[in-house]
Amino acid sequence: QVQLVESGGGLVQAGGSLRLSCAVSGSIFSINAMCWYRQAPGKQRELVARITSGGRINYADSVKGRFTIFRENAKNTVYLQMNSLKPEDTAAYYCNAEIRARADAWGQGTQVTVSS
Repeated sequence: QVQLVESGGGLVQAGGSLRLSCAVSGSIFSINAMCWYRQAPGKQRELVARITSGGRINYADSVKGRFTIFRENAKNTVYLQMNSLKPEDTAAYYCNAEIRARADAWGQGTQVTVSS
């Protein structure tokens, strides 16, 4: 099994920055990719950023150039650095692990609120 624990959310003014962390534990060797999703009230959950075990990275168009996903293998942690935040970035952010031959693992979520 894989366990994920997010941290780092909060309230920030537009134009500000936040860094989200996702601590990963358990069967880390079985993970194909790590992702960050977000879900705003009344909207579907959307993929924000993804990094594969081989280091390939993808971003949603809405965050390209502002958000950066990266990992620190020694700490088994994946991060989402969010710069130039906008009110439309307000959402609950979830860490996700795509696990080989098993269902994805999800974190509990962390709230990000960007005030205008």
